[in-house]
Amino acid sequence: MANAAGRRHRTGLFLHPDAARRQEFLGACAESFDRLLTADSIASARYALAQNKISLLVIDLHGAAMPAGNELAALVRSRAGAPVLVLCPYTRAATMAELMAQGALAYRITPLASAELRDAVAALLAPAADTVASAQQHLLDREAELNDLLAIQRSLQRALYGSEALERMGARICNALCSYPGICHAALLRTAGDGTLQLVAQDARVDLDLHDVLAAHPALFDAPAQRGEMLLFDAPAKAGDADLAALLEEQGVHMLLAMPLRGEPGGPLLGAVSMLFDRPLVMSREHFSCFGSAAQLISFGLVMSELRQQNDALGLELTQITPFDGLTGVANRRQGEQVLDAEIRRARRYGVPLAVLAFDIDSFRTINELYGYTTGDRALTLIAGMVQTRLRSSDTLARMRGEQFMVVATHTVAIDAFKLAEELRLSIAATALPGADTVTASFSVAQLAPDEGASELVARLEAALHRAKRAGRNCVELAMAR
Repeated sequence: MANAAGRRHRTGLFLHPDAARRQEFLGACAESFDRLLTADSIASARYALAQNKISLLVIDLHGAAMPAGNELAALVRSRAGAPVLVLCPYTRAATMAELMAQGALAYRITPLASAELRDAVAALLAPAADTVASAQQHLLDREAELNDLLAIQRSLQRALYGSEALERMGARICNALCSYPGICHAALLRTAGDGTLQLVAQDARVDLDLHDVLAAHPALFDAPAQRGEMLLFDAPAKAGDADLAALLEEQGVHMLLAMPLRGEPGGPLLGAVSMLFDRPLVMSREHFSCFGSAAQLISFGLVMSELRQQNDALGLELTQITPFDGLTGVANRRQGEQVLDAEIRRARRYGVPLAVLAFDIDSFRTINELYGYTTGDRALTLIAGMVQTRLRSSDTLARMRGEQFMVVATHTVAIDAFKLAEELRLSIAATALPGADTVTASFSVAQLAPDEGASELVARLEAALHRAKRAGRNCVELAMAR
């Protein structure tokens, strides 16, 4: 229906429970409509929508009195693509993202000046441009946006690959986020034992250190982020801190998006990821979906990092409890060191010779890279088992670290230990490794010298083993006493 001026009749509906907020909107935007209705509840808004042809529905999320949930989502869904404007405080961005998933809507982050609010309303009431050129440009823009969003997902997946410590993984995450157009600073924060958020890593294309920012403005993330809320403000001043706004604006920061990190929906807060933008970005449903998925990926990385730490701690505990290496079944490093100390004391007391052999599988990293870690583990197990069968019951084979082993040979002089090492070297080189080429090992041999302790003996072995590596590998070096 057209009015006297020949334009379509524009009816608006503003929803908020508080009478003062409704009156404020009436004062700012009443002249933008031919008729402006207000509703104090979702039920009354639903009735108004059923009884009137509403040109624009405005939902104000300000304050705890404005409920979120299924009813509000259904209200947006009932619009079936008709214009909806959500006025959203920066601490309720999560609610806005949930509503956006129900249908098309526009939003503005509050607080807004009256002129800005009128401009937002006017833009949604204006007739939509329906030219072929604008439609094609819109499709091209959407395609570029989706490509950028897919690229950041792939970058994050690569950043989370591997077993680095949390700080290194965090640096890779922040670097990946900064590859997205517009993100000039990214930071990963972790929830500490006292519930505060502590900076783990950051990356930036601006001269900004979040350590300094948080020291001067601890409330930036404290209240909302510790409650696990998404933050979004499209102007630094909307954070309500004039000094912080001045600092960010000086660095050309126009927008902040912070996502909570949880291991599972409703689970404990693991931390937050913060992104600063050097340009204002109107977030679409795809943006929220992509950054939400990114937060889930990062949360998964945090959980895996925590599990790795727990596994490492458990492995250390088990090492203290059991004397055996879990992969090869031979003595572990702790047991090997204890046996070496005990045999040195025995050799001193009874005046008998003691020899020690060290060997290292050659180019073991290449084996893992070419054939996989499963093949590498099989090689360690196979070689350890073969060596064990060629030792006396009084000798001890221990896995010291990675691909390095030690043999404590009792009642043995250097020349006999050298012969044993040569036999073992030839046997290893002749051992077929399923799924890969044969492998070789480098050896060093030392006999305990008078008044020599375990640390000095091991140092001689290590030096000789390095000489064997430099000599071309697959050989035996004798560690001469000084």
